[in-house]
Amino acid sequence: MKIEILGSGCPKCKKLEENARIATKELGIEAEFGKVTDINKIMEYGVMMTPALAIDGKIVSAGRLLNPEEIKKLLVK
Repeated sequence: MKIEILGSGCPKCKKLEENARIATKELGIEAEFGKVTDINKIMEYGVMMTPALAIDGKIVSAGRLLNPEEIKKLLVK
């Protein structure tokens, strides 16, 4: 599984990554993490508001800082 955090590297982006790591650890899921900070790449995903979360290349959240419980629900779909 590949999880990407899309954003400029702001505090909310960093917290989203931290929450995603907590969620995967608690679920026992192996995941590769990546960051997308280039605004042109973020726009290629169709994201207009950050932070955004992508799982396996699909945007599952944009413009919100999800907590670990919310991310867990997205990971087990």
